[in-house]
Amino acid sequence: MRKLVLVFTSLALLTSIALADDKKPAPAAGGDKGNGKVKVYDFSGDTIEGDLVKPEGSTVDARDFAKHSSLIRIRTTFLPEILKSAEDL
Repeated sequence: MRKLVLVFTSLALLTSIALADDKKPAPAAGGDKGNGKVKVYDFSGDTIEGDLVKPEGSTVDARDFAKHSSLIRIRTTFLPEILKSAEDL
């Protein structure tokens, strides 16, 4: 039974690898999709006119954030606890 499961598993893996193989060549760059035609886009006659749009008014600075004390508390009993734990070893 164990060998049968192993055979079916290996068959499933090998067939999935074989199905993943793509026989078609990848299309060439440029978007011609392998049909042999070359597309050329000419934008030389196009002119773009417009104005630069900027925000009006003065800049607003963000307010200063509140000053808080540090959340880190230094433990004064740290070294004696380390020495105590080393004695227990």
